Amino acid sequence: MALKVKAKEQMQKIGTYAGKYRYVMMPELYTALTQDKVIKEAALRSGVSRGVMQACWDAAGEVIKAWATEGHSVALPGLGTMRFGLRAKSVEKVEEVKAGLITSRRIIFTPDTELKEELAKTAVQITCYDKDGKEVKRVTSTSGEVEDENTSPQPSPNGEGAGQTEGGDSGNQGSGDNGGGGGTDNSGGNMD
Repeated sequence: MALKVKAKEQMQKIGTYAGKYRYVMMPELYTALTQDKVIKEAALRSGVSRGVMQACWDAAGEVIKAWATEGHSVALPGLGTMRFGLRAKSVEKVEEVKAGLITSRRIIFTPDTELKEELAKTAVQITCYDKDGKEVKRVTSTSGEVEDENTSPQPSPNGEGAGQTEGGDSGNQGSGDNGGGGGTDNSGGNMD
């Protein structure tokens, strides 16, 4: 199995490459699996009935919610831990501290080592699209190594040979959960 990624040629609006077209990589959106499908698959893998699995799933969800909202970091078996955190504005004087300073409440997930290692070993298939939406190249990576799927070398516009992959900045400005504007992250702990 491989993770699917698309690299789309987009005009950069901010940063070092503002006003230039750059290939920006982003994950392909997968269909969300329903809770029912997950429970059915877990029941098949564990050998217990769907009813028992549903009861266990519901109970585990209630326990995780209760403990996490009491301020505990809760283990999610085989996945990692989850806890609540928050973002809040800072103030100079203790008299100014109030609940209104909290700008957002967050759920923080920290994956366990095995999950991170499994993700690192998972192949990535990258499909490249030009600014008009036309597919121009496919790339496959395994464990950090990238191999070009093109069989014949084609020179790139900047004169480099095909199959070369640049590391570093993908130009993907503002993707992911970077928390948006200011504030202080008072969640503490590991933010992997």
